[in-house]
Amino acid sequence: MSDTPEEIFDLLIIGGGINGVGIARDAAGRGLHVALCEMGDLAGATSSASSKLVHGGLRYLEQFEFRLVREALAEREVLLHIAPHLVTPMRFVIPHVPELRPAWMIRAGLFLYDHLSARVSLPASASVDLTAGNCAKLFKPGLKRGFSYSDCWVDDARLVVLNARDAANRGARILTRTRFKSATAKGSMWRAIVEDGRDGRCAQLQARVLVNAAGPWVTKTLDLLPDAEQRHRMRLVKGSHIVVPRIHPGDFALILQNDDRRVVFVIPFEDDYSLIGTTDVAVSGEPGPGAITDDEIDYLCHAANRYLAKAPTPDDVLWSYAGVRPLFDDGASKASEISRDYALELDHHGNSPPVLSVYGGKLTTYRKLAQRALDILAPEFPGAGPAWTSEQVLPGGALPEGGMEALIEALRRRYSSFDEALIVRLARRHGSLAEELLRAASRAPGSGTHFGADLYAFEVDYLVGKEWARSADDILWRRTKSGLRLDPAGANALADYLQQHGPDTV
Repeated sequence: MSDTPEEIFDLLIIGGGINGVGIARDAAGRGLHVALCEMGDLAGATSSASSKLVHGGLRYLEQFEFRLVREALAEREVLLHIAPHLVTPMRFVIPHVPELRPAWMIRAGLFLYDHLSARVSLPASASVDLTAGNCAKLFKPGLKRGFSYSDCWVDDARLVVLNARDAANRGARILTRTRFKSATAKGSMWRAIVEDGRDGRCAQLQARVLVNAAGPWVTKTLDLLPDAEQRHRMRLVKGSHIVVPRIHPGDFALILQNDDRRVVFVIPFEDDYSLIGTTDVAVSGEPGPGAITDDEIDYLCHAANRYLAKAPTPDDVLWSYAGVRPLFDDGASKASEISRDYALELDHHGNSPPVLSVYGGKLTTYRKLAQRALDILAPEFPGAGPAWTSEQVLPGGALPEGGMEALIEALRRRYSSFDEALIVRLARRHGSLAEELLRAASRAPGSGTHFGADLYAFEVDYLVGKEWARSADDILWRRTKSGLRLDPAGANALADYLQQHGPDTV
């Protein structure tokens, strides 16, 4: 890091999850000078461990969270517009079990879900015959009736990275592997000390406002500030998921009501797999990396086994992941009933410069949360521009007329020497920016080194040079999901390649 005390930022954002990068993007687009520090990789914790849904939260209606659901449904439409390469409409099927929830209750909930916010892009809910079409033979005998509704799927980690990239394109400094150590107030400025995780060197950054978007570490971050007050309580809840071989044909997902009245999703994932989740397990102590337990695997398999004629077993699990969700503590007795809403707290800590802390939140509402954060900070920056993020697409989102299918067809014609399956995967990951990768691969000799599966050196170079990837895990499990298909030899070859072609050489 080459920062000097003379460089003054309007905002120093702590945390490179979805809320932190969303605030960075919004602020940079309003003309503010922004720095963001993240102690690990972008989306390295909670934001890459979600169920990968952009949704209103049908089950939140049972908890009377109508405002949250309305806002999330409206944001669903916004994200379909600004990230059409990442956010994909998906139909969800609910098999009906009368003893868990009566049909009238589900119908009423779906009616509200259809009408709480303007529904522009997605079809309405409907009844489903579970004995016909792709549902035939999927469910156990006796399950004949169900309901369907619409929501969306998203690649959560890529959503984070592309918000960070857009922020950087607009002038923000994105500092990954950089830990926030402390900050002291000097007049109207914060003087923050950050540590480079690669060599341990520290640097000083000056900022007018600190934004604490550290997720599970939000209260730990406040402990590093002088005279900070903990005005809100957090509840840490672990959510775990498993990935198994594809369970059912068709592009629809399942939402299964479990014995404990929680719901479990079964979602088509990366063409050949199914993603099953999530759990809700209270976490105490330090908010370290989450890890799934055998009990959670059994729980998810049991939920599927209640409904499916051929259900997965623990032996079928190919990959699992877990994340610790920082939830705004609303006093709920059960982890599954804690609100997914958020709170923003601005505090001057006496005469100190402002600190804005973010409590809670969910992936779907990150953009709105960021906009509200900038609205709260508006008196600090009277010259900042207006809200803008609901209209401007994220990098890669400028698709041709006809959407993703038209883009893929154009790329196939233009780069006919490349494997069609690779073109499809690049388009899904990068949207219209896939052409940038393919053009570079066509011009650079030797960039076609193949690590296995769908991963080539030209994309690795791009992810390192443009998207802050540094380790094999950054690439295999966050920038892509190639880890599902790459064998150990390929993963080792990738790690060796990264050592030889790091960010200073790419």
